[in-house]
Amino acid sequence: MKHGSILTLIPAASALLALRSKAAPIPPPALTPAGFSIAVQCWSFKEFTLFQAIEMAASAGAHVELFPGQKIGGKAGDLRFSPDLTHDQLQPVLDHLAKHQVSAVNFGVIPVPKSENKARKIFKFAKKLGLYAITTESLDALDTLEKLAAEYDIKVCFHNHPKPTSLWDPHKIWKVIENRHEHIGYCADIGHWASSGLDPLTVMEKIATRVRSFHLKDRQWIDGWSHDRPFGTGVIDLIAILDEARNHGFAGNVTIEYEHNWKTSLPEIAQCVGYLRAYARMRA
Repeated sequence: MKHGSILTLIPAASALLALRSKAAPIPPPALTPAGFSIAVQCWSFKEFTLFQAIEMAASAGAHVELFPGQKIGGKAGDLRFSPDLTHDQLQPVLDHLAKHQVSAVNFGVIPVPKSENKARKIFKFAKKLGLYAITTESLDALDTLEKLAAEYDIKVCFHNHPKPTSLWDPHKIWKVIENRHEHIGYCADIGHWASSGLDPLTVMEKIATRVRSFHLKDRQWIDGWSHDRPFGTGVIDLIAILDEARNHGFAGNVTIEYEHNWKTSLPEIAQCVGYLRAYARMRA
């Protein structure tokens, strides 16, 4: 499934040497030379506070995708990150991001209600954070999401969990979104496709025009569940998948979601960042 690549030899430390671009056509993250941003889903650091997650992402050379419910840490202590935060409660998070030169790229996975008034609170929150996109599985709220995505100029990325969850089949999402506003698309979780017995590259070849973000993973096999592996050490053809997306204009965020070795995963995540930095330099 995967062709041999020199990228498998890139050490984790290479992630720490990467330079961030200052010319970002998507707000606010700095892009790689290949035109996409690299982030870590803070869920990968769920055993830590948000402040710690930001610091670890910075040490790996990446930006962040935030998720609701994580303890903020610092002076905020056990206060949970959510759209319900007041301006004063959110400001320390913004300050911590700025201090470590990390951009918040996406927010999710978060349920979005059909009610426009209730959904608007989430989009206002995303705008305060300067986000590129919201990650959700609320396909039933598509009309509301489409309206607010256009109004706030924020992408909406529909995420998939493994079979038998409601959005495991990418065709189900495609049928609903294919003629919708260009801001509506997929958050392609290719590891969950593999867990569902789907070939991620085959799926990507069918939906690439609508991919707006990734939860990128590598796995030991694609015909069932296996734990996440550093990029380039599994069987998923990440290069071909990223190439396919970029051939169809992808210029969003590639988020590393690493759900293994929860308390000690930073070196492996840094290796994944290094892989993506090297890919970006090859494709610049």
